[in-house]
Amino acid sequence: MNALLGRAWRPVRSLLPAPADFAAMRRNPRRDLLAGLTVAIVALPLALGFGVSSGLGAQAGLATAVVAGALAALFGGSNLQVSGPTGAMTVVLVPIVARYGAGGVLAVGFLAGLMLIGLALARAGKYMRYIPAPVVEGFTLGIAAVIGLQQVPDALGVARPEGERVLLVAWRAITDFASSPDWTALGLSLGVAAVMLVGARRRPTVPFSLLAVVGATLAVRLIGLDATPIGDLPAGLPAPSLGFLDPTALSSLLAPAVAVAALAALESLLSATVADGMTVGQKHDPDRELFGQGIANLAAPMFGGVPATAAIARTAVNVRTGARSRLAALTHAAVLAVIVFAAAPLVSQIPLAALAGVLLATAVRMVEVGSVRAMTRATRSDAVVFVLTAAATLALDLVYAVIIGLVVAGALALRAVAEQVRLDEVDVAGELPGAHSEEERALLAEHIVAYRLDGPLFFAAAHRFLLELSEVADVRVVILRMSRVTTMDATGAQVLKDAVEKLNRRGIAVLISGIRPGQHRVLDSVGALDLLRREGGEYPTTPDAIRAARGRLQSAGILPVQHSPREETAR
Repeated sequence: MNALLGRAWRPVRSLLPAPADFAAMRRNPRRDLLAGLTVAIVALPLALGFGVSSGLGAQAGLATAVVAGALAALFGGSNLQVSGPTGAMTVVLVPIVARYGAGGVLAVGFLAGLMLIGLALARAGKYMRYIPAPVVEGFTLGIAAVIGLQQVPDALGVARPEGERVLLVAWRAITDFASSPDWTALGLSLGVAAVMLVGARRRPTVPFSLLAVVGATLAVRLIGLDATPIGDLPAGLPAPSLGFLDPTALSSLLAPAVAVAALAALESLLSATVADGMTVGQKHDPDRELFGQGIANLAAPMFGGVPATAAIARTAVNVRTGARSRLAALTHAAVLAVIVFAAAPLVSQIPLAALAGVLLATAVRMVEVGSVRAMTRATRSDAVVFVLTAAATLALDLVYAVIIGLVVAGALALRAVAEQVRLDEVDVAGELPGAHSEEERALLAEHIVAYRLDGPLFFAAAHRFLLELSEVADVRVVILRMSRVTTMDATGAQVLKDAVEKLNRRGIAVLISGIRPGQHRVLDSVGALDLLRREGGEYPTTPDAIRAARGRLQSAGILPVQHSPREETAR
């Protein structure tokens, strides 16, 4: 019994924090503490803004940054990852809030946490590396556009119109603003965005987002500008509760929970990969990262927080300011917790327009012109996948966009692979065993044709292969050289069988040579091997197949029978 429990516990134990994680925190605590403080300053306006944009309020964003940020740092698979509310997740949450309310969002986050833990136990983290770069870049561009459009109502100082489609909501906000324009909110938003964008370019280490928000808040208070503030924030986190779970509604929340879990997994693993690339000697554990995000998303809803993911921008700040261990991300969460408990009244005075400016600048900074240019100039297929994914993100939702991008990328990749398969006629004269007269070589060339099949013989390439092989001229024997077939599936094997049957009906024997050991099974499964062995033959090498083909021509009287020297002496 103990042995069984030990084997069952082993996969879970490998996902839990290790002693090495805590040892790393003690090596250089000063640098980690400073990095964590810097990240917290950067994260504060983002957490507030994403909480407001999600529809659950600024307090939900702060709760997520504190709870999810701490747990993901402790249990995650990256030493440098910083987690919390993100723009990508906000994009997914807006329609969920509209359809199911705040309680539905909390339940979706909880279910997504369970799914992420299941993915971690299933060791699914390694499969995320197969997502093509055009899908990721198109996805990022689409998210940036959606985040920017979501800020239009607050940036213009108008009430947020009803609706789930960001394009429609933004257009309605613009028409409302045009009917009675109020330039205060727009000025604050554009001013904050401009300070962030210009300042980050000149002094990237300075937290211009916080400075701009503080400046906008002071301007409103001192000058008496008319701007809508965030509103009252509770001092501290609410007591943990599972009251949001309604067993009767869970089945209807499974689909949105899958979308949230997929996004959390995708964004977190991408962020961890970015963090690895920015450092030397750091390598994340993808399954532990999924586990950490799962724990974080289980806990955050209990404190009123929205679903969380790793945040690429905050992780990049963490790395650039010298973080070396998980202590930095834990410090970031602790500093935000102090702000929640000690400075809630001050934070509640921040204008919504200022937070909209922060997120507008964030959306602009998400778009890397170099990456966009690279995707559009690489290949036509990459450009199609990139544009289609970005458009689907804007018009539909993130999960559908990723699915569409993956399907299109997969189809284009299959087409490219299928085009690599070649059926080339080869000269058999050079491989004829023994000495032969010119007459015999001419007769062999007239009645035997050999083809070399190069590349993968699978469903995407099978139809073209069948057409080419079926157009073989009238000969007596066809030899198929299979030694360069890289892979074969059931469709390819079935098409090969069909081609052999068509040639046999025309009186053409098909001999096959060089079948790889791993391809016998698939050929046997569709009956192709039995057909070849019955009607033609399978041979290990091409010379063996040519020798057998010559024997057929001799039996048919087309070639003279050659006798060995001993037989000639006996005669």
